[in-house]
Amino acid sequence: MIGYTKSLALELARKNITVNAVCPGFIETEMVQEMPEKVLNQIVSSVPVQRLGQAQEIARGVVFLCKDGEYITGQQLNINGGLYM
Repeated sequence: MIGYTKSLALELARKNITVNAVCPGFIETEMVQEMPEKVLNQIVSSVPVQRLGQAQEIARGVVFLCKDGEYITGQQLNINGGLYM
């Protein structure tokens, strides 16, 4: 998906269309809450900020790209508490 994002960004830049990928980490959702507690604790302990993300945090990243990201294209926005470092 990252490669596709970059390719599409290159193709659409001349039309003033930006393309970016939002890459969330583990977010506190019903699906994640269904995980066994032991597994969930292991996940949280592997996240540098030591917690799950919130849906609102992902939404704020998307809003930023939509409102203020007119010169940002072909990028990935990792919203994951440092998990992918």
